[in-house]
Amino acid sequence: MANQLYGKGRNKFARGEIAWKSGGDTIKAVLVDTGAYTVQIDTHEFLSDIPVGARLSTAILTLIDPVLGICDANDVTLPGPISTTGEAIVIFKDTGTEGTSPLLVYIDTGTAGLPVPAFSGDVLIQWDNGANKIFKL
Repeated sequence: MANQLYGKGRNKFARGEIAWKSGGDTIKAVLVDTGAYTVQIDTHEFLSDIPVGARLSTAILTLIDPVLGICDANDVTLPGPISTTGEAIVIFKDTGTEGTSPLLVYIDTGTAGLPVPAFSGDVLIQWDNGANKIFKL
């Protein structure tokens, strides 16, 4: 699957429920084992839709304010150890509750550091520095 915005996450952006800006919502990235999680881009809505066993490491993003609908963040380090290979990154808004933390972006290509092999160290994820950065609305 190519990089995509989750359908219900797009709705939340459109309704103004996501504040992707410095000082806005707490946005996190989670490394995902796609052998334990099959993305359903238009039906999965919350972090609870991703099995706990598929979530390998999570980190808070330091957001960069959007320009012309282009969303970006500083590169992020996911803490190790990584127990199995992680093939995708899922970006979500953390509300503090898995059942209300909306899924926003599914990334499995074009990001330096993917896939992440199983090993015991931290993992640097480098977002695309091209025109669309992490994603464009």
